[in-house]
Amino acid sequence: MATAYARGVVFVHSAPRALCPHLEWAVGRAIGRAVNFDWTEQPVLDGARRAEFYWDGPVGTGAALATAIRGWEHLRFEVTEDPTPRSDGGRWLHTPDLGIHYAQTDAAGNIVIGEDRIRYAMEISAGNAVELQRELDIALGSAWDEELEPFRHASDDARVVWLHKVG
Repeated sequence: MATAYARGVVFVHSAPRALCPHLEWAVGRAIGRAVNFDWTEQPVLDGARRAEFYWDGPVGTGAALATAIRGWEHLRFEVTEDPTPRSDGGRWLHTPDLGIHYAQTDAAGNIVIGEDRIRYAMEISAGNAVELQRELDIALGSAWDEELEPFRHASDDARVVWLHKVG
């Protein structure tokens, strides 16, 4: 049986300048070839850089990439792996404060929450709607999305207006 191939993207949303060559080395090692990212300034965070890298490789490469670059301080990233006819897709999100989150994705890129996870959320919430919503937000990775969203928009060369919490 031939090895199924997948493709995806590594989004480095913010990394300190000194970490950039180490990230390239780690990604290259995970996919088995040298890579060079096209780094740009990350306007959301002074001194940080951002990059996108499109990859292809055997199914499971997304997990290998996320494993290779997780754990560094001050690093925000996403790794996606598109589904194939024989495998589900995946999405790995990482922030310094929250750590890493994994979610299975479907052909349209939607997060898929398994039956067991939904049953667990229902059991833990014990009929409390607020608790059920909290559990489903965890399963969806909502906290990761909220933290990464400003960094994603900044990558679109969009003007970002920063409002700071007062009080």
